[in-house]
Amino acid sequence: MPEHQRTFLGQLERWGTAAENAALVLLLGGLMLLAVGQIVMRIFFNAGFVWMDEFLKLMVLWIALIASVAASRSGRHLRIDVLSHFMPERLSRLPMFIAEGFAAGICGTLAWQSMRFVKLSYEFGDTVLVDTPAWLAHGIMPIAFGLMSYRFLLSMLREAVHLLRPVVTASVDG
Repeated sequence: MPEHQRTFLGQLERWGTAAENAALVLLLGGLMLLAVGQIVMRIFFNAGFVWMDEFLKLMVLWIALIASVAASRSGRHLRIDVLSHFMPERLSRLPMFIAEGFAAGICGTLAWQSMRFVKLSYEFGDTVLVDTPAWLAHGIMPIAFGLMSYRFLLSMLREAVHLLRPVVTASVDG
């Protein structure tokens, strides 16, 4: 077993990864089953659940946000890495440092604003799916954006460590 997986943080990271993957599999499988079930009920039985369309939209929201968290975990989020090819090797990580910092700031702002939205939803007693509190359905937003901001911040700090690391040059003894 690799050293990083033996530590508590390594275990926590593995559990988090497993939880994200399990949530994605369950949500996507459930989404497909419910959508097909709703279609079959409408076509063959001329009936359906009134709340199903809204529930499916909420499932898509949860899938998108959990998948975004998973993408930020593994560095598979959308990025355009053009500048680093034209910069000196010493500074080749600078564009990534800036991009990770920008992404952390944007996701942090989204986490803050979505938390305000969820709080207002709670205070006003908004409901979805007939009579479910809306703050429960939308509570994934501040959590997901907060996790993404945290991961981008950690990635930015890793880039800073690489940028600040002294350059070792090989000397030729003659």
